[in-house]
Amino acid sequence: MEELKKHIRDILDFPKKGILFRDVTTLLKNKEAFREAVDCMTNLVRGKEVDLILGVESRGFIFASPIAYNLGLPLNIIRKPGKLPAEIVSESYTLEYGENTIELHKDAIGGGDRVVIIDDLLATGGTALASAHLVEKFGGKISSLLFLIELTDLRGREKLKNYCVESVIKY
Repeated sequence: MEELKKHIRDILDFPKKGILFRDVTTLLKNKEAFREAVDCMTNLVRGKEVDLILGVESRGFIFASPIAYNLGLPLNIIRKPGKLPAEIVSESYTLEYGENTIELHKDAIGGGDRVVIIDDLLATGGTALASAHLVEKFGGKISSLLFLIELTDLRGREKLKNYCVESVIKY
């Protein structure tokens, strides 16, 4: 995975001072690197008992969509507030540089569905934990939480200790 790291740009002080942002857009514009990232993530899901892939806004959508397609699984999405048109359930959380809320349609997950939650980055674990809580509110089960990138020094994995957490690239 060291090869994939070469395609990720570091941007200091974004979105606010003191944050080192790992920008995946440079990986996305390289078709071989993008394919390799999606293939690696797909292989981490292959063979698991999974009923649904759930992508987290917004860069999680980029990876969740082709993984769901590759595995022939349905896809649904977790969005930021005010972006879903039907009845929703919300979960608030803290992140590395503030607070946020995520939402999911009430009919997105069936009770007992086994779900893989996909996002591009695991930092403090706030978004992932809130996503897992949303799934569990519907009676869903978390098969795993999957990330392209994990920032290990922010210890987000510790917040997710009750779940299977997987990542492709670690910083």
